[in-house]
Amino acid sequence: MMPVRVLVADDQELVRSALRVMIERRDGLSVVGEAADGQEAVAAAFALRPDVVLMDVRMPGLTGVEATGRILRHWPHGDPRPRVLMLTTFDVDEYVHASLRAGASGFLLKNSSSDQLAEAIRTVAAGEAALAPTVTRRLIGTFTTIPEVLLAEPRSGAGPRAPGRTGRLDALTARESEVLILVARGLSNAQIARSLGLSEAGVKSRVNRILTRLGLENRVQAAILAYEAGLVEGQDRDGPSAT
Repeated sequence: MMPVRVLVADDQELVRSALRVMIERRDGLSVVGEAADGQEAVAAAFALRPDVVLMDVRMPGLTGVEATGRILRHWPHGDPRPRVLMLTTFDVDEYVHASLRAGASGFLLKNSSSDQLAEAIRTVAAGEAALAPTVTRRLIGTFTTIPEVLLAEPRSGAGPRAPGRTGRLDALTARESEVLILVARGLSNAQIARSLGLSEAGVKSRVNRILTRLGLENRVQAAILAYEAGLVEGQDRDGPSAT
């Protein structure tokens, strides 16, 4: 298998160097480039076409949030687009919420271990969200309080309260709705497969169809929509982890 190609974007050179070392020590991962700010990250992503962009949330000039939106919205090469994994110092950060709305596939704390970093990169590269179920619930629970001003160049229809948003759920089959609910609860493809008696490949195919039919970027946005539509109720938000 081809290695997962990673672009590292952070305004601190020492952080970039440390991340490069951590990533390149892992089998199946390689760093194809670095960027010192958001503008460089956009240009490097377009030129290098990485599988995953490891993006610092806060950078001078063009922020990681803005860069994420530009990369995913203006991607010039057609699908697949890169997955964006945000890096942040804080586990509750308003810019992280905005990043997820912009299309990022997850976030990772900068003090995470090398094992956690490698696993998160592989997870988003495989099309899943790099968020623990409990973290997913917390993010979704506060998602609708994020000020619109944080969303530089918001993607059309990407917000959870866009007009006619929940009506799109009518396009889903009954089985796809079941899958969507389990995605919103934070389950992985393997866990959903076991819960519904499906193959893991079948779950992945259904998740991809859900995202396409709803016009969403990733699983996190699908989970947010499910919560907004009332498919997942309070007990699911606050109940025990699904892992």
